[in-house]
Amino acid sequence: MASASSSSPANQALTPVAPGNRVFHFHEHAALWFSLGTGLLVMQIGAYLVPAVGTRDAVIAIVLGSLVGAGLLGWTARLGCQTGLASAGLMHATYGSAFARLPVLLNIAQLIGWTTFELVIMQEGTVAILKQALGSEPGGLLDGTGGKLLATLLWGGVLIALMAGSMLTLVRRFVSRFGLPLVVASLVWLTWQFGTRLQAQGFDAFWNRPGNGSMGLFSAMDLVIAMPVSWLPLVADYARHGKRAATTLGGTWLGYALANIWCYALGVLVVSTVEPGTNLVAALLLAQGGLFALGLILLDEMDNAYGDAHSGAVSVHSLRPRWSIRAAGLAFAALCTVLALLLPMHTLEPFLLLLSSVFVPLYGVILGRLGSGTSLGERRAVNWSAAALWVTGIATYHLLAKFAPEFGSALPTLALTFVLASLSRPRNSTGLATASA
Repeated sequence: MASASSSSPANQALTPVAPGNRVFHFHEHAALWFSLGTGLLVMQIGAYLVPAVGTRDAVIAIVLGSLVGAGLLGWTARLGCQTGLASAGLMHATYGSAFARLPVLLNIAQLIGWTTFELVIMQEGTVAILKQALGSEPGGLLDGTGGKLLATLLWGGVLIALMAGSMLTLVRRFVSRFGLPLVVASLVWLTWQFGTRLQAQGFDAFWNRPGNGSMGLFSAMDLVIAMPVSWLPLVADYARHGKRAATTLGGTWLGYALANIWCYALGVLVVSTVEPGTNLVAALLLAQGGLFALGLILLDEMDNAYGDAHSGAVSVHSLRPRWSIRAAGLAFAALCTVLALLLPMHTLEPFLLLLSSVFVPLYGVILGRLGSGTSLGERRAVNWSAAALWVTGIATYHLLAKFAPEFGSALPTLALTFVLASLSRPRNSTGLATASA
């Protein structure tokens, strides 16, 4: 059974990472999380904010929601660095070895969804770029399922190849040295192009535009926070490789907050300067140099798919230690490639908010119990108080969304679960193993 093997030293997800693998400095954390925070999916969610809320409320929601969401990521990253544990290890330490399987399984399910999302968006972007560059005749290869099949198999093949390599090498040698400058250049170019267009159309009208009332400020913040929250069950898988807790927190927070603010705002900017109903990818291609900039963003999207797949593999390994992280990652990438060919993947907003309702209270309890640098002491199969607080948090999130949407759901739920978990923390807790501060 998994419970027998999960306590084995061979289970890398539940064992603190070796000192020799603690190689990430501040700039590597910042580069990784800026890269993971950048993507077409983030821009698409940003485009959902308008005209639901006015421009000024959208900006407030983007900035505050990004700072809070990235702050949660940074805090969890600090905890991962201090303990050396993967996300699955933090769940085991908080909820117990038996009960933790439930959130780990939910995390695997969400990572299958996110990896599939990423492959679909890369497939659609690739087909759009090829049509723009080469033209497309009705009934041709790019017009129909042929282009979708080829693009999905292309990106799926790249993902499978990356899963066969080393995560540490990918982050240190590619993402921080080459990937980050390229994606920053593409974002700067697109911001300049659509910012110039907005200035020509009239900035005052854009800035003073009211919303249609379908979403309030706090509901908009929930939608912004939902994106960084979706990374909460992944962040420790990378932060555990950090050298120092302080630089791990700072690099993660800064990198993700900047990327989230920029991409959400760019989504608002793009949708505000094109004809209503225009597809985001098509709108980006309309910009001068948009073909090249979109191509760079698609390359960066592969980092996101890889990040999801690697963490999915770590979570699978935590349940089945006999499957190495590499083998689990290869199988994970292959499964998501198949799903990207079969499933419709465009119901983003409900999916994001459903994930938030599960993972906001999950990590509210984890941070409340472990975030101050203490552990639960005695290990047990089920920590019933932690499990009850998580379920209470999920119920609170949905009740607030239904009966008091004007107050938002994410922040009140997070505050409630964190405070209750902190107050109910066992008094005989012991210190966590810590990295250098």
